[in-house]
Amino acid sequence: MKVDLFDFELPPERIALRPVRPRDAARMLVVRPDGPFEDRGVRDLPALLRKGDVLVFNDTRVIPAQLEGRRGEAKIGVTLHKRIDLRRWQAFIRNAKRVKEGNILTFGGGVTAVAESRHEDGSWTLAFPGTEPVELLLERAGTMPLPPYIAGKRATDEADREDYQTMFAARDGAVAAPTASLHFTPELVSALDEAGIGREILTLHVGAGTFLPVKAEDTADHRMHSEWGRIEPDVAERLNAARASGGRLIAVGTTSLRLLESAATPEGTITGWEGDTDIFITPGYQFRAVDGLMTNFHLPKSTLFMLVSALMGRERMQAAYGHAIESDYRFYSYGDSSLLLP
Repeated sequence: MKVDLFDFELPPERIALRPVRPRDAARMLVVRPDGPFEDRGVRDLPALLRKGDVLVFNDTRVIPAQLEGRRGEAKIGVTLHKRIDLRRWQAFIRNAKRVKEGNILTFGGGVTAVAESRHEDGSWTLAFPGTEPVELLLERAGTMPLPPYIAGKRATDEADREDYQTMFAARDGAVAAPTASLHFTPELVSALDEAGIGREILTLHVGAGTFLPVKAEDTADHRMHSEWGRIEPDVAERLNAARASGGRLIAVGTTSLRLLESAATPEGTITGWEGDTDIFITPGYQFRAVDGLMTNFHLPKSTLFMLVSALMGRERMQAAYGHAIESDYRFYSYGDSSLLLP
């Protein structure tokens, strides 16, 4: 499909630069296959779901993966993308034309890395010398990797260390938050428990590729970056049992959805799963593992807008986004939410 089919005009003032407080005070647009759109709030979620439904969360934790430094006299910026092994990460480098294989990159806090090799997609393998865990090095030298549409308008600050982390964050490795989960609070989770709505956890470490634009003219020519994920076997068993009992599986965020679909058999059975996924979901995809999606509003021509269009239909989502823009919903990572129920 032509990428231009997924374009839309978004006024810059609709981009949220800070989250609402408290987190569950965000608005939520409910989208069904037909009928009017429903302007609700995240706190309405227990009433919008049914007893026996299960929400599936991602417990990845965002690391301070943004580094500013130098290669000699040249300034460079680094965004870590994906762990390769204990001391090596795949990364995207700003001003990369100044970097050659074997160069030493110097960051704050006495942190250095060797630019080992360049990949076909323009990213680099960086090796961090020493014995300290890379996560400790990042705590000294790194900052939270806010999306470009926020970082380009204001500086990252101390508040972002908490704001850009979900209440479920437990496993270090993401360089972008699973932002749909940012809306959840202990109070909302308690209300969901009281309503008989289940909760399960998986892990997908979101990479910097999520911020990259689709440069191809046709979706068939776009190559997705891979991300590492895991679903424990007991979690898969409970998800299958819930669905067999008539419950719906509602992915909280596109990261949870992509991992569930990666782990599903053609018959729709979710399996215990671990590995890299580069699944690219566009209209025409046959969903096997999920019955709904809670997600924030996404960028024009992005792989994530293509995903929600696959779930609900492209024209339906174009209309939903048009309604959201006219109704002053807040967009992107720190913005409002939507609940998609196909």
